[in-house]
Amino acid sequence: MQQIIDQMGRQINCPKKPLRIVSLVPSQTELLVDLGLEEYIVGVTKFCVHPKHLRMSKKVVGGTKKISLAKIEAAKPDIILCNKEENTKEIVEALEKLYPVHVSNINDLEDSLELIMQYGTIFNKMFSATKIVSTIRNEANTFKDFIKDKPRKKVAYLIWKEPYMAAGKNTFINHILTLNNYDNVFSDSLRYPETTLEALKELKPDSILLSSEPYPFKRNHIDEIKKIMPSTTVELVDGEYFSWYGSRLLDAFIYFKSLHY
Repeated sequence: MQQIIDQMGRQINCPKKPLRIVSLVPSQTELLVDLGLEEYIVGVTKFCVHPKHLRMSKKVVGGTKKISLAKIEAAKPDIILCNKEENTKEIVEALEKLYPVHVSNINDLEDSLELIMQYGTIFNKMFSATKIVSTIRNEANTFKDFIKDKPRKKVAYLIWKEPYMAAGKNTFINHILTLNNYDNVFSDSLRYPETTLEALKELKPDSILLSSEPYPFKRNHIDEIKKIMPSTTVELVDGEYFSWYGSRLLDAFIYFKSLHY
């Protein structure tokens, strides 16, 4: 057995190399695959959409907020991977009575890189983890040079409609906005505040970013907002690059460059 301290400071005991993994976090599932661990994944959520074929070959044990304990039990996991934000405290508490449960806590880029290295240690994939972390650091540094002379913009990043909800402070999204030279007009609001278009207009953002997830904003939503704020730039953005940590960051900074051209 090995003893691990997860990103919540919890000590967990699991096999030296867990061979049966249940992942309840889509971005972490993708990371496992990129670390070369696909064959050891025995359970995923219905939201684990990358790689696309995975849900066809692995047991789907529920969502991120609601799981089937019976399906997880049938998968006989050696370890279950969760996240503080995406999974509920109740899920973690129920599962940790039965299995080793690792909980990630991601607020910024460094947290994400730390998680990759933790997985490298837990699953004996240090070479792959180190390579991914090194590549992400290089891409981030290159982007930092690229962005330093770009003008700052006041932005709102919307994640939901009816009611409208935005990304606020203490979120990974807010950190990514900062890396992009974006000043979040909701940076004084905790987590994911509700808002209205009228209230948003008062904050006078230069640009409104409509995320592709969790709410699937489309072009018709741009027209709705432009009726209230005709002079504000409104654009659709790929929410996975703003909110998925782990190996999704390998391509994220190339995508971010495209937003500033």
